[in-house]
Amino acid sequence: MNTVDAPIKLKVPFVDFKRRYSLHRDEILSAVDTVFSSGSYILGDFVEAFEDAIGQYLDCPYVLGVANGTDAIILGLKAFGVGPGDEVIIPVNSFIASAGAVAAVGATPIFCDVTDDLNVDVNQISTLITKNTKAIMPVHLTGRPADMQPIMALAKEHNLKVIEDAAQSIGASYHGQMTGTIGDMGTFSLHPLKNLYAYGDAGIITTRDKDLYNQLKLTRNHGLINRDTCACWGLNSRLDSVQAKLALIGLRHLDEWTARRRKTAKCYQDDLNTLLKVPFDHDQCSSVYHNFVALTERRDALMQYLQQQGIETKIHYPIPMHLQPAAKSLGYKKGDFPVAERLVNEMISLPVYSELNDEQVQYVVHHVKQFFQGR
Repeated sequence: MNTVDAPIKLKVPFVDFKRRYSLHRDEILSAVDTVFSSGSYILGDFVEAFEDAIGQYLDCPYVLGVANGTDAIILGLKAFGVGPGDEVIIPVNSFIASAGAVAAVGATPIFCDVTDDLNVDVNQISTLITKNTKAIMPVHLTGRPADMQPIMALAKEHNLKVIEDAAQSIGASYHGQMTGTIGDMGTFSLHPLKNLYAYGDAGIITTRDKDLYNQLKLTRNHGLINRDTCACWGLNSRLDSVQAKLALIGLRHLDEWTARRRKTAKCYQDDLNTLLKVPFDHDQCSSVYHNFVALTERRDALMQYLQQQGIETKIHYPIPMHLQPAAKSLGYKKGDFPVAERLVNEMISLPVYSELNDEQVQYVVHHVKQFFQGR
């Protein structure tokens, strides 16, 4: 893609749900009618068909649909016996749900600083392991795989579980293996903002452990063996049939959508790398660019200028988790995680969703260049 000299003013929203719906309206309405006509609305054949399809896509034998991505983490932590008095190491810059899920089971989130690629600094994880550590939860933030090999080696050395928070990374790969299938368990969100999405809340759990899968299958549905017999205490985290059917439509398009995101990312990389610090794939890794997060010390002024041109941008995420009011009792303070704290002042997320057209991408590139050229 090449920039244009004098583009007509456009609107470039950060996401465009209306355009997305219009592109797939017939498929969506047909799928909804199929589910509603069936009379099967929770779990059942539609959910199982979706789980099987995800398993084939990820090359993972056991997949479980749940109500949302946060529940996926909570169920995983519970399945591993993580609870009060235990600690789980997580990156400090994730969405708040990563820490919230740990707190929800009564455990303590232990934050770790990150590197400029926004993923957890694996060299710091070992310094945080104590006798109370039960698990490491890397987050494949923005759709870029975290460095899993040293994390898995560290977990093996200390007999820890690894739960991959792959909420943003479905379709991303690390050394030939899909994210969410490398650790002991993977968790995904299908929130409407995600690369693969439902039209409401939904989530996925992945594992290669059959016994763990069978346990999770019980606990997502109150621990019920059948309608009348409860084998263990569980949650109500069942996946709705209609969301499963709609997400299955998305799965058929996912590679196409990912290719489009990667094409837009490459345009930004090629045309803006001298103006912004832009993300690139690491060796033997493939990102799905859930978000395209660039860095610049002139972030606030750039965001304001782009907004004036009709281009919406975001910050993911402006307040690190250790500085959130909810984390006050954990005892962290400003300055504890210098890299994450620096990045929140430099990060800007440019639009990268698959429905963006070439003209819109060119328009974004043009105006980023205009800003840095002082025009």
